[in-house]
Amino acid sequence: MTRYDFHPEAALDLEEIWDFTAEYDLDTADRVVTDILAAIDRLVVFPRQGHRRPDLTSRPLRFTVAREYPIAYAPDEQPLWVIAVMHGRRSPRVLAAILRGTE
Repeated sequence: MTRYDFHPEAALDLEEIWDFTAEYDLDTADRVVTDILAAIDRLVVFPRQGHRRPDLTSRPLRFTVAREYPIAYAPDEQPLWVIAVMHGRRSPRVLAAILRGTE
């Protein structure tokens, strides 16, 4: 049984993170993605551990951070539904727009 699944845009986010990081160092790119996936694995066990972000979305999503990447997810979905994996240096307005685009 799959423990989590990605919104298509979130899967692309993860690929883009790896691609960007791999331009500088393949091993680091692998470690970054591994760390993000490990954080998502921990969410499956305790999906409410993340925090709400009403400044970004009114949807019942929660957020956690792996390295500098905020992960938006739907804690009540089975399997856990990862909505987005975003770079934390993006402006909150851009993050909100990304989340609106994943509805």
